[in-house]
Amino acid sequence: MAGKTIAIFSTKGGVGKTFLSVNLAVALTKAGKKCVLVDLDLHAGQDMARMLNIPPKKAILDIIPKLKQLEEEQDISPYINRHSCGLDFLPAIVHIRHSSHISPQVVENVLIGLAKHYDYIIVDGGKAYSDVLIALFNQSNLIIYIVTPDVLSVYQTKWGLDVLQSLHFPLKMVRVVLNRAESKGAVSWQEVKLALPTELLGLIPSEGRTVGLSLNKGNPVILESPRSKVSEAVISIANNLIEHPEYFIAHQELSQLRTKLEGELPKELNFWKQFEISQQSGQATVEVETEEDEVVKLKKRIHLRLVEDMALKQVDINVLRNNPAKAEEFHNKATQIITNLLAEESGVLLSSIEVRKELVREIIDEAFGLGPLEDLLKDAEITDIMVNNKDEVYIERKGKLELSSKKFVSNSQVRTIIERIISPLGRHIDESVPMVDARLPDGSRVNAIIPPLSLGGPMLTIRKFSRERYTVEDLQRFGSLNDDMALFLRSCVIARKNIIVSGGTGSGKTTLLNVLSSFIPDDERIITIEDAAELKLHQEHWGRLESRPPNIEGRGAITIRDLFRNTLRMRPDRIIIGECRGLETLDMLQAMNTGHDGSLTTIHANSTFDCLSRIDSMILMSGIELPVRAIREMIASAIDIIVHMARLSDGSRKIVQITEISGMKDETHIKLDDIFMFKQTGIEPKTGRVIGDFSPMGYLPSFYDEFKVRGIDLPKSMFK
Repeated sequence: MAGKTIAIFSTKGGVGKTFLSVNLAVALTKAGKKCVLVDLDLHAGQDMARMLNIPPKKAILDIIPKLKQLEEEQDISPYINRHSCGLDFLPAIVHIRHSSHISPQVVENVLIGLAKHYDYIIVDGGKAYSDVLIALFNQSNLIIYIVTPDVLSVYQTKWGLDVLQSLHFPLKMVRVVLNRAESKGAVSWQEVKLALPTELLGLIPSEGRTVGLSLNKGNPVILESPRSKVSEAVISIANNLIEHPEYFIAHQELSQLRTKLEGELPKELNFWKQFEISQQSGQATVEVETEEDEVVKLKKRIHLRLVEDMALKQVDINVLRNNPAKAEEFHNKATQIITNLLAEESGVLLSSIEVRKELVREIIDEAFGLGPLEDLLKDAEITDIMVNNKDEVYIERKGKLELSSKKFVSNSQVRTIIERIISPLGRHIDESVPMVDARLPDGSRVNAIIPPLSLGGPMLTIRKFSRERYTVEDLQRFGSLNDDMALFLRSCVIARKNIIVSGGTGSGKTTLLNVLSSFIPDDERIITIEDAAELKLHQEHWGRLESRPPNIEGRGAITIRDLFRNTLRMRPDRIIIGECRGLETLDMLQAMNTGHDGSLTTIHANSTFDCLSRIDSMILMSGIELPVRAIREMIASAIDIIVHMARLSDGSRKIVQITEISGMKDETHIKLDDIFMFKQTGIEPKTGRVIGDFSPMGYLPSFYDEFKVRGIDLPKSMFK
């Protein structure tokens, strides 16, 4: 058997390279071909294994000692991972620390051996040029380049094809697949075809919901939705490959073509000068930088002139932030200089007034603000901004993640933005301190992490601070709870019940905590304690405390536990902790048990039951030796209500459980009684909206009579 090796590649991330590799391999297997899928993307974090829902037990590293079996065509099934559809799967590594062991020679030997056992070897080559990638191309019979219908992807593809030619790989062995074809605002496939100097192998339409469902389930779309347009397109590509063997170049022919090209093309390859030595793996890789377009070059030239004319390096950004008049004067001066510099430029690019205004704004944002992130920070619909690298800026809008069109010029620009955020706070980030938490002036939370911990470049995550103060009526309008639940929670706060709001990241815990705090009477003294100040209370008598991280020397930290203990001396009527995540949990329970009732806090948990387990764990990890029975008795007597929030599949955030802790069931188990629940009944086919109802569970709270004592009239019928 002489199998055909297909390398699937793109220098741009997020174009669907791994998705196509997986589904093309499944389609060939379903067509009766013996196929193996190889993951050579050494920095993808087992994405392919998750798409197949296969925890890999074997990898290329395990095959290295068995190369003899590969060469002698013996049974190699014990060294391969098998999917239920019959597809064989072989990752290069099972942990990133092993990446340094994958050498070009190992790749070539394994691929030569696999070709004796399979009809097709489908290989995901990653997105960075390296010695391993070149070894893959040397053993490939066909290279499939993935492109998406946007100008940047097409531009990078043209550049990538030039690089392949400079490495003496003929365009004859390259085919292009257009993914997400005909999506909104996309470049037409006809224009893509005209722009690229190689043949188009196939078009894959954009079906985000179908693909998303497949990825979330860990089941290839070919198997999950075989009649979808995406599946039909991939199957068509697979059939095309089977029916046209002329697409594949034999190794002997490739060698002859490369020998012929070698004399015609320059031998010096400039991109190989950009080696970045990974401290994690010790393997030399190349970060590929695309050629800049005219707009980027123009912005860089003007920015350099602006630095010289305004002496930006000597400007104290803190002064501008704290002095609005000075900031406006500085902004106006910069605008005038940039406008004059643009006026010196000529060409079609600057013929439009709108283009000029946009360029002025972008250059000012990069000089004094947060560059490409400024527009995202101003968009009220965006709640989270996630910079994975200079080319990938994801956002969360209305509970859904999406890839934005924003990009940075380089990873150094991302690093500059991080420095601009943390410098005014007296923080720093470098190789010795490669992680940092900070806060923007508007209260938005920021986390940054840089190499060597982040392998793809500096990463930045911003949880935006909501400027709106939501009310319970807003949550009812959003469908987060119903009238009866709102009335019950209001009554619990007024009756000074201790309440914990639990839920996952981004489920709306802090928003609900703000709403619950609005029910506290105005004549009570409230103290809030937070890691990052996010709470926005309506009451006037409100004291705000915020923890402090250690300084550069690692000293001076003030924890939430320190603040909590101090709060007990401040004569609070109510204590609200933004989030319990450590040693302060025990202090909080003790305070709730000693007269500080009516306290509120949040905890990360997946359900009301998990919330109790988390509290157990946090207390036990504090190092205080208490028997589990004592801890649970303390929890049962301190906490009255757990309100569990969840973000559902359609992005909506709902209260899915309101549960009373009604004492001890036995010596070691806490008794939980659900009062209200959200019961999902289905999903609306066209919109994907979750369908369901809020329902009372027929349980009358044990403290119902306390409501009457406090003059709160709640009908018993609302609980039936």
